[in-house]
Amino acid sequence: MEEGDGMKKVGIRELKANLSRYMSEVKSGQGITITDRNHDFALILPLGVKGVEEKLSQLLQRGVADWSGGRPKGMIHRIASRGKKVSDAVIEGRR
Repeated sequence: MEEGDGMKKVGIRELKANLSRYMSEVKSGQGITITDRNHDFALILPLGVKGVEEKLSQLLQRGVADWSGGRPKGMIHRIASRGKKVSDAVIEGRR
C-alpha cells in the first residue's frame, strides 16, 4: 500500500485480502486508488464527497473524458491564438 496525492494506493490482492478494512476507510471519507502491477486502474470513492476525484470520475463515466491511467502527454499541436498574449492581458488586468 502506498499513499500519493492524499489518496491511498492499494494493490488488488491487498484490497481483496482486507476488503472490510478498506471499505471502512471509504465510509469514513478516504478515497482509494486500486492498482494492478503498479498501474492505477480504478478509484473507490465515498458517495457524496464533492472532491476533484469524484468530479473526474463522473466525467469518465459520462464519456466526456478518457483516461488510460497514465500521466497526460500534452497536446500534439499547439493551438494558434489571435490578439494579445495572455501574459499581456494579465499584466494589464493588474494595473
